[in-house]
Formats: sequence, structure tokens, C-alpha cells
Amino acid sequence: MSLLTFTDSGIYCPQADVYIDPWRPVQRALITHGHADHARWGHEKYLCTDSAKPVIRYRLGKDIHLESIPYGEVRKINGVDFSFHPAGHIVGSAQIRVAYKGEVWVASGDYKVEEDGISEPFELVPCHQFITESTFGLPVYQWQPQAEVFADLNAWWRDNQAKGKVSFVTGYSLGKAQRIIQNVDASIGNIYTHGAVENINEIIRAQGIALTPTVRVNAGIPKEDFLGSLLVAPPSALGSTWMKRFPSISIGVASGWMALRGARRRRAADRGFVLSDHADWQGLNDVIKATGAEKVWVTHGYTDIFSQWLQEQGIASGVVKTEFEGELSEMGEEKKVEERV
Repeated sequence: MSLLTFTDSGIYCPQADVYIDPWRPVQRALITHGHADHARWGHEKYLCTDSAKPVIRYRLGKDIHLESIPYGEVRKINGVDFSFHPAGHIVGSAQIRVAYKGEVWVASGDYKVEEDGISEPFELVPCHQFITESTFGLPVYQWQPQAEVFADLNAWWRDNQAKGKVSFVTGYSLGKAQRIIQNVDASIGNIYTHGAVENINEIIRAQGIALTPTVRVNAGIPKEDFLGSLLVAPPSALGSTWMKRFPSISIGVASGWMALRGARRRRAADRGFVLSDHADWQGLNDVIKATGAEKVWVTHGYTDIFSQWLQEQGIASGVVKTEFEGELSEMGEEKKVEERV
């Protein structure tokens, strides 16, 4: 019997009778992070990291049975050791290490290797079998250092300010938005936020995590006050009635998909900033090799292509079909989550 198997409900550990990021209701679910394609409503019991707990409870409701543990602490379930280790994706995100009778698997969830200044930095976890995403599993996806991306974004903001415009930048309300807020040059001007973003900001600040000051957009703010400022909103705000309240805007989109020619045009953006909370091509390859895994299971993204590439490098690999979306969810955004605002 394999330590982890792949079922219609999700990644399953038969020995412990638990699932990792299941997409159908199950009795016991281990959750890697709070994005909606990984943390879903309907499970009887949830387990996550301490720092992921507040946002998962906010998104799934106060009535869920939710426990949490610190990074690195081992939880033994029917003889199987489970521990959560930083994935570097967003605040509280984790890889889940599963060990039993000398065999070790790691389900990585979503991950990135570059430190972003707010998420817990990625931790390499050696294993025998590794489950990896492949959201950006093509050589075309090679990220610039974060400092260069934000220098570009700051220059765009300053230019818009000089022209009397609002710099309207979109990023996923959980993760990307906070990364933008934390790394832009706040001395340029005020940073305003969409309600969906500010709700998450408040949760993160309540955890004791320092985050650059922001102002929630509300009807009482005069329109002229927004001129020269930076406005951070989720992608779902583009083209919305909410967006139309702002005078003279320049639209920027922060996403890994901006690396593709034509992506900015399809999003009706003036500027595209290649900024992803997922590992790029080099990051994926570096992590996989460093784990020492004898076999790699490839999930959401360019699964077939990336799996074939690994096999050509002498790494045993297989493709797993899941309902995880990676950064595709950034482009469509979580409508049900945004309805809370």
C-alpha cells in the first residue's frame, strides 16, 4: 500500500485516513494554505499551520472544526508522522511532510523559493517522493529578482503621480496584494485598498505581522484624494462598477502570466508586472533536485510537459490530475470570497 494515493476526493493517506487539500468533503483534511482551491468548505475536521488558521477561519466560517500546529511540530496519526514546513507561497502556507516506517513523502501545495518580505521563507524538505505543482513549468517563465520588479512598479507609480493619475494595480487579495503593499515605496504616496484586500490585511495585522499602513476605500473619501496614490485591488475589480468611481487611472496587473506576450492586452492593462507567488522554471527544477526525491508527482500547471522534462533528466515522474488551479485563480478571482465585501 502506497503511503499517499490519489483519489477522486484528493491526496489521501490510507494508513492515517486523512486527506491533503481535498476538493470534496472528507472527515479529516490537512490544509496547506488558505487559497480557495486548497482550503474548501465542508470537511468535518481541518488541520493547518498556526499562521494560516486566522485567514482560513475567516474564509470558511467560524463554525468549522479547525486545529493548527506550529511549523515543524510532528502530529502522529495512527502511526504516521505529519509535519508542516514553510512553502514560501503566502503567509501560513506549508508543505506537508508525511513519514511512516522510514518512507517520506512531501506534498508541497503551492510554493515559491524567493523570499518576499512577508511570507515564511521556503524550507527544503528531503524526501523519497515529492508532489509538486507546475503552474509555471515552462522555460519561458524565469522571474526577475523581486527588487527589480518593485523598482519598476515604483517608477510607474511616480510617473502616474506626476501626471495626476491613480495607479490602480491588481493582485490576488490573499498573498499577492500583501506582497505588493509590503514591498512598494510607501514614501511615494498613500496606499488605498479594495475591501477584499483590506479584510485580509486586518487579519494579518491582528496576527502581529507588520504590514505597511493602508487605507480602505470608502464612499467618504473625496475622489481627488486618490490622485497620485496607489490603489491595490483584486483582479475581479477590473471593469467593475466599483472601479469606475476613480478618476484618471492607469491600470497595472501583477501576475506571473504577464510574462506571456499578449497577457497584458487581454487584461486591458497599461502595465504588466511579472510577479508570481509560485516558483518559476528554475525554482521548480532546483527544488526537485535538492529534495533528492526518487519519484516526483506533478500536479496543476504544465503537467505533461514538465513531467516529460523530468523524465528526460533521469527523474522518475508521473502526472496527477487535481482540481488545484495555481495562479489561474488569480485571473478569475474568487467570486464567493469577494462577495463578503
